[in-house]
Order: sequence, then structure tokens, then C-alpha cells
Amino acid sequence: MEFDFWWLLVPPLFFAFGWLAARIDIKQLINESKRLPSAYYKGLNFLLNDQEDQAIDVFVEIIKLNPDSVELNFALGSMFRRKGEIDRAILIHQKLLQRNDIAAELRLDAQYELALDYLKSGLLDRAEDGLKALQGGRYARKASGHLLDIYQQEKQWEKAIAVANTLSDANYSFQHEVAQFYCELALRDIANSQPDAARSHLEQALATHRKCARANIMLGEIDAAAGHYESAIVTWQRIEGQDPQYLSLVGTKILDAFRRLERPADGVQLLKSYLSTYPTLDLLDLIHQAVLEQEGEQVALEYVYSVLRANPSMLGLKTLADAESLLAPVERRKDLEVIRSLINENTRKLSMYHCTACGFRAKQYYWHCPGCSGWETYNPKLGAESV
Repeated sequence: MEFDFWWLLVPPLFFAFGWLAARIDIKQLINESKRLPSAYYKGLNFLLNDQEDQAIDVFVEIIKLNPDSVELNFALGSMFRRKGEIDRAILIHQKLLQRNDIAAELRLDAQYELALDYLKSGLLDRAEDGLKALQGGRYARKASGHLLDIYQQEKQWEKAIAVANTLSDANYSFQHEVAQFYCELALRDIANSQPDAARSHLEQALATHRKCARANIMLGEIDAAAGHYESAIVTWQRIEGQDPQYLSLVGTKILDAFRRLERPADGVQLLKSYLSTYPTLDLLDLIHQAVLEQEGEQVALEYVYSVLRANPSMLGLKTLADAESLLAPVERRKDLEVIRSLINENTRKLSMYHCTACGFRAKQYYWHCPGCSGWETYNPKLGAESV
């Protein structure tokens, strides 16, 4: 009865190692288990008590006595990789591949595990070769997913697009990611002084995902760089129909384009209309500075007050403190400085962008999160925790 009890714990053990029961011949395991020493169960007990280091020591000794145990070799290889002992994991999986007595299915398992070893060790070329060899089999989708990660790390955007398209299905289309890959290609084109190629890639991004605001931001930048400011403004205005939240990212660009057209008041008026329609946009401070330049301190202060009366916010209060200090008499400025310092201290976190997937904070906006590598996971509103 004791043997039966322990054997009931073997399937969960293999689940913990990523070994699904469907991949294991249970009868073979039972027959094999009869040949295992009692230390096997000691090692299993260590695992169940989260004492993995001790379990590894026990299983290493067992392997020396019973080197033909395929499943135990797989389990030990997985444990080594998880513990960061990649060289030992690679050695185990390589030896499994060299054996002539294992079934074809287990050989595939070993090939996949070895590719994961290479991936974790940073040997991306070897990992890529191993994962490519798994295309067409039962590991094809998992292998493609890892290949997609590799190509993003290496910035091989054409390959990333090809793999993402093969992974696309009814459950997930990868259109957001593919559109971003085209934008990355456009960035490379711009760096190489190839605006026409960049424009072509950005149009492909929009064809893939029509609400890709980044593509229109970049198209507008290409127009502005060429001196086509009217066209740039029109392109940036299209963002409102894609996702108005991203208008905050082009506010400065819009104002600059109107200034170059010698129509600064039109630029301010456009941003005011956006803020009136979408009160959560981070445009108040920008508009305040523009009104300050064009119409003076009093008008700028009155505008800030009117916005805050309708939609009070902490970041808006910071702008108000700045506006008030410009008009305050000398004797009040010290008091206002104290207030401004307190507001700045309490709005520090609000003055940063947040990744909605991992919570990574940054002062600049990222399309590709440096924390979790997610695409379009940053809310374009400062301080926002979710989209």
C-alpha cells in the first residue's frame, strides 16, 4: 500500500517538471519504478517539501546506479535548468539524444528540452537551430513562440513578422505585435535615411492594425522632417479616430508644426479642443506654457483654473501652482514654493508612465516595455495604472 501511495504522487511530480501524463508510458514507469532504489522516494519526498537542492543530490546518486532511467534523466535535466545549472542540463539532454534505445517521441522531447537549455543560457543561435528543427511536429507551436522571442531580442523584425503570422489564429491574431514590428523596421529605415522605405513599412503597419497610433505618429514625423507641416498635422489628427489617449504623445509636435506654419494660436486652439473633449489627456501643462507665451500670465492662469474647475486632478494642481507663482507677490512666493514642493513630492509617481502588464515605471513612453517586453502595454496617460 505504501508503494501505491507514493506512485500516486508521480504524475504531479512530472507535471511540476513540465512532463504531462500524456507523454509518459505509465506501465513502463511502474515497471521501471520497481527497479528504483528506496532513495528515489527520499528524493521525491524532498521535492514535495520544496527541498529541491537535496532532491537533486539524491537523484544524481540514483542516476549513477540507474543511468538508463529516461524519465528520471528528463526530470533531473529540468531541475538543473531551473536551478541555473545550464551546463549540466545540456549534458543530460545531449546524452539522451545520443542514445539509440529511446523512442522517437522521447527524442523529440529531448530536442525541445535541449533548445530550452540553449535559450536560457543565451546561446540563441543554437536555440534557434534546435527550435527550427521542431517545426512540423507536435512542438511546432511552442517552438515558434520561442523563435518569436528570439527574433525580437535580436531585432530580426522580418523573421519576427513571418513567425507571428504563422502563429496567428482565431484565438489571437498578433496584429498588434506585427504592426509594431513594421514600426521597428520603419525606425531602422529612418536611421538609414530611407524615408520612403519607412513610409512603406508604416503603411503596412496600418494595413495590419488600422488602430496602430504609433504608425501615424511616425508618418507625421516623416512629413514634418520633410517640411510638410500641414500633412503632418492632418496625419496626427487621425490618431483621434484610432485612440484619443495617444493625442497626448503628439501635443508638442502639433504645436511645433503650427508654429512653423506661423499659426501658433491655431495649434493651441486644437489642443484646447482635445482637452475639452478628452479631459484625461496630459495636455494641460503644455497648453498652459503655450498660452503663457502667446497671451500672458493672467490669461494662462485663468485657463488653468477653468480646466481644474471642470476636471480637478493632482497633476493639474501642479500646473496651477506653477501658474500662481508667476503672478504671486514676492512675499507669497516662499509659501507657494513650499506648496509646490509638497505637490511635486506627491505627484512624483503620477509623473511617470506605467506598464499595465508588469507595473514597470518610466519617465519616457515606451512602445516595447523594457520590463516585460510587452508591446503597447504602456498607458499614454501619466500615472495611469490601466488602459
